[in-house]
Amino acid sequence: MSKIDWVLAAIPLLVVFAISAYTSRYLKSVSDFLSGGRVAGRYLLAVAKGEFHAGAVGFVASFEVTSRAGFTLGWWGWISVPVSLLVAISGFIVYRFRQTRAMTLAQFFEVRYSKGIRVFTGMLGFLSGIINFGIIPAVGSRFMVYYLGLPETVAIFGSTLPTYVPVMALLLTITVFIALSGGMITVMTSDCVAGILSQVIYLVLIAALLWMFSWRQISEVLANRPHGQSLLNPFDSSANKDFNIWYVLMSVFVNVYGTMAWQSAGGYNSAARTAHESRMAGLLGRWRELGNSVTMMLLGICGLTFLSHADFAGQAAQVKQIIEHVQDPHVRAQMAIPIALAHFLPIGVRGLFCAILLMGIFGGDSTHLHSWSGIFVQDLLVPLRKKPFGPKAHIRALRWTIVGVAVFAFLFGSLYRQTEYIVMWWAVTFAIYVGGAGAAIIGGLYWKKGTTAGAWVAIVTGSILSFGGIVARQIHGDQFPLNGQQISFYATLTAITTYMVVSLLTCKEDFNIDRMLHRGKYAAIAPLLGETIEQTPLRKVTWGRLIGFDENFTLGDKWITGSLFAWSMWWFTVLIVGTTWNWIAPWPIEWWAVYWHVVGIGLPILLAVVTGVWFTWGGVRDIRDLFHALNREKVNELDDGTVVDHQNMDERAVLADEAAKEHPLTSPVLVTKPLPSSKIPLER
Repeated sequence: MSKIDWVLAAIPLLVVFAISAYTSRYLKSVSDFLSGGRVAGRYLLAVAKGEFHAGAVGFVASFEVTSRAGFTLGWWGWISVPVSLLVAISGFIVYRFRQTRAMTLAQFFEVRYSKGIRVFTGMLGFLSGIINFGIIPAVGSRFMVYYLGLPETVAIFGSTLPTYVPVMALLLTITVFIALSGGMITVMTSDCVAGILSQVIYLVLIAALLWMFSWRQISEVLANRPHGQSLLNPFDSSANKDFNIWYVLMSVFVNVYGTMAWQSAGGYNSAARTAHESRMAGLLGRWRELGNSVTMMLLGICGLTFLSHADFAGQAAQVKQIIEHVQDPHVRAQMAIPIALAHFLPIGVRGLFCAILLMGIFGGDSTHLHSWSGIFVQDLLVPLRKKPFGPKAHIRALRWTIVGVAVFAFLFGSLYRQTEYIVMWWAVTFAIYVGGAGAAIIGGLYWKKGTTAGAWVAIVTGSILSFGGIVARQIHGDQFPLNGQQISFYATLTAITTYMVVSLLTCKEDFNIDRMLHRGKYAAIAPLLGETIEQTPLRKVTWGRLIGFDENFTLGDKWITGSLFAWSMWWFTVLIVGTTWNWIAPWPIEWWAVYWHVVGIGLPILLAVVTGVWFTWGGVRDIRDLFHALNREKVNELDDGTVVDHQNMDERAVLADEAAKEHPLTSPVLVTKPLPSSKIPLER
């Protein structure tokens, strides 16, 4: 790293500290800390949530998959288009969850089922989440150690430690500062600014890589693979048992089933100003992802080309010696491409890439810390405490829990020896919670016959099967017949079955879903709580309705959504035609090289340029609107996640107040929580 690189790498630190200092002044309430006041716009959410996935661990996970599957997984990935796109357009789960006004999923579970399920799922979600998160700071810190060329070990107070451990401590300290400053307001604002800066840096990185590596060099390396292990031809990749068509199919099923269930970015699920804005943020995020994904892919395949092509043999020899000195074989495989990047990226570009890594680390880790600490406080402490929190004590508890989660991540990352692909580790720890909770979420939002007993059985069954899979993988390693994705898939199937069967056997009365979603005769409460009233969904069947349009879609929304639908369905058609063609007359490897040059590199670069301009404009506008809305915000201290008799407490108080206005002489008052600064009674 030259002096120029170090200066460029320092940019994220300056940005983070400036944003944290500025946004902390807007923190006024618990809902601000947890959900950013529920006033975020679609572009702010799309850019910020995208940056959450752009940390160093995201690059390492991408490099692992690229090294094993190359472009072939991208071909089979189009299988998911019809399902995943319709899920996004319809707002499946996302829309209805936002209508509940719950700040965490477990809060929704208490509204829909019982306090016992809220506490249990809160504990389960918290434990699976921090275990899932536990490897992320360690992997990111290792990336920084090898990328910056630091020694593997360092002597501290007479003891020898792996260098990534003190680096992890430093990065986590900065991340904790971000999360503590203004909660979700700071996290999503800093993530959005980082995402905007990253979009510009991505274009510089792409230009540098295309200048250094020709497509001839890249395609020669990707084509030079044994039979059954092709990185270009998806029909010649059967020997790749981990990342193949079955991996994609199971991923599609598990991802749809677990829509929004995983809460590593839980604050974003409740931060939108309306349910429709939340849905549009998800759709816009897909446009941004189409452009930005090319950078990770390019870095991965250029790293492979540098290490394998004869044109770079002289330079690569020195790098290979460094790689061979990494003692742990799993870490050696993970860090091969990061070490290569540190040696072939030119001065200036090296520093800019370091800036991307740091911004991603701060953004991703701060979001994790905020989410898991919020679950612990909201879904364990809040429902179990006999004496309710006051607003200041509530926020203080959230902040101390953030520190506690960071300490756990530091200890876990320092002691745990990872033996699984990152994406496989995520899949199985994801399933510990989502394997059973997904059925309870979908059934709770869409099925009036879903019962508390059904939810209990599904959640317990899914978690036991997934946790058992983790233990079996640790004991037997690769000899265990199922990988992480397969364990997750079978756990979810079992949970769905048990939820439906037990619910049908125990349902005695249909649940009032309209009240939970503030629909029909219950819609009048929305404006009293400061919520925007949205149009009732269309009932007439039209092509737009089949795609997912309703009366909340503006003309611009329809263009954004319709163009994404058309783009995605075009490539799904290409998949069908191309697959049929290759069954009849297989394409030669040269054809696949040309195809991926255009589809895998050329078009995504064009999208990266377009979305870079588009989302920079939208993100800046939404940040401005966020601060204006927070300035006008009216604090409601009852909006803290407490649930009373299957209703959020602030809603119950407003309904009681309205009833008192209509019948002032016949409504007795029962106050169930101290109201030091609010005179709104909770129940009349």
